[in-house]
Amino acid sequence: MISDWFLTSTERRNDATRLQAWSEGNSAQPLIHGASYFRELQRCVAAMQAGDLLLFTDWRGDPDELLTQDASVGSTLCDAATRGVDVRGLVWRSHGDRLSFSAKENRHLGEEIEAAGGECLLDMRVRIGGSHHQKFVVLRHPRHPERDVAFVGGIDLCHSRRDDADHGGDPQAQPMAAVYGTSPPWHDAMVALRGPVVADVETVFRERWDDPQPLTRSPFRWVTERLRSEERRGLPLPPELPPPPATGPHAVQLLRTYPDRRRYEFAPHGERSIAHGYAKVLRRANRLVYLEDQYLWSHSVARTFADALRARPELHLIAVVPHHPDQDGMISQPPNLLGRQQALSLLVAAGGERVAVYGVENHAGTPVYVHAKVCVVDDTWASIGSDNVNLRSWTHDSELSAAVLDETRDTRAPLDPGGHGDGARAYARDLRLQLMREHLDLADGDPGDQDLLDPDRAFAAVRTSARKLQAWHDDGAQGQRPPGRLRPLDPGAPVTAAWSRLLYRTVYDPDGRPRSLRHRDAF
Repeated sequence: MISDWFLTSTERRNDATRLQAWSEGNSAQPLIHGASYFRELQRCVAAMQAGDLLLFTDWRGDPDELLTQDASVGSTLCDAATRGVDVRGLVWRSHGDRLSFSAKENRHLGEEIEAAGGECLLDMRVRIGGSHHQKFVVLRHPRHPERDVAFVGGIDLCHSRRDDADHGGDPQAQPMAAVYGTSPPWHDAMVALRGPVVADVETVFRERWDDPQPLTRSPFRWVTERLRSEERRGLPLPPELPPPPATGPHAVQLLRTYPDRRRYEFAPHGERSIAHGYAKVLRRANRLVYLEDQYLWSHSVARTFADALRARPELHLIAVVPHHPDQDGMISQPPNLLGRQQALSLLVAAGGERVAVYGVENHAGTPVYVHAKVCVVDDTWASIGSDNVNLRSWTHDSELSAAVLDETRDTRAPLDPGGHGDGARAYARDLRLQLMREHLDLADGDPGDQDLLDPDRAFAAVRTSARKLQAWHDDGAQGQRPPGRLRPLDPGAPVTAAWSRLLYRTVYDPDGRPRSLRHRDAF
């Protein structure tokens, strides 16, 4: 059954990696919202002792971002290093701050960690215009392997991420489009992994850390490295520990993206197992695909979902995405809207009324920025990761996702929504229900909660709630606000400017596939 849903080693199509196909005997715990993740991360790191090992990667890191009221990202990591924990970090070097990126913040985080005795490398070993987008943390305890844990998902250790289910936003906010307000509400997800899979996540880190190529190929960066006494390669990591003991009923497969760069020893032709993993699981989708994503862009990527919708007339797709791009401006908005319009037009053409796309708002009516990258298929297979549904995440940047199959069958009807005999699984179904309950303002056990179990009734319940909320807004927000936080997505005016198409293809959603695959539009 596992090989029906997960990629085999051959199907990963990367013989150079040391990563195994999947592991069993794990425990996976979704952590929805930054506040939940930050609280658990701080708790686990604070308990680490001298001789333990902490590994992390990040796209952006703000050392002053609070994990809890009393502990920041910088203080938590630096205190661990001061206690004798071996702290190693790989943070994307980033493009310049003038382009609304985070070069300064990432450098400062690394400087603080190194001053405390850890080691943090600014990693620019990416394709031109690309980034290291993986976000994970690995905690290893040589004397107490039962405490080992890895956190994988979409939440950076930076500003704007510490929000909760009320979606009031993080007081330490990044500048965003004005429509999101001064403390932009933020919806996101991670998963805490325990068991043998922790060693797999560590392997992902070690492959990048041990990469022999210089951290940057830019002569300008070489000069600044010398001036700041930055390291060009990391010191050797301690010897690998055995995998932690089995601890739960979950099989976990790590899916990745690396671009076709021909310089990664662990992926000389890149890796597109995220794209291959989606293609395999969507060929089995029969009733409901539930998706939360920051972008949902690209004709090429959306075609994977559209093919499934065309092949199976009972299949429905619910997608939850941001109402608006994260940045204002005449330059940034059109390419963002173009990518989404390409995807949605293809999906609606394939599935018609079986496709429903929504944005989220909080109870004050402020749009919530959806940064989560979550997919649940037929309440059986579920993934949480750093990867968005676009070409950049499927082909161009480094990404990491954790797909989970639970051996525990869910006993609530319908028992086998996919119709394959595999049955609904507790992890996947509980994850979908947790997310949908929040968006519909339902609590576990509410009268309407039972409707969410059946795929058709769940699809109808979401559509009814979103239409009621939209009608309330259309009526001038008169009277009592109906429950629920979803509204149908407004696709916006069609984007036709040629410059926006060029910018979309080259900057916003570039293609990192080998030329032969690009010509065939294959992954």
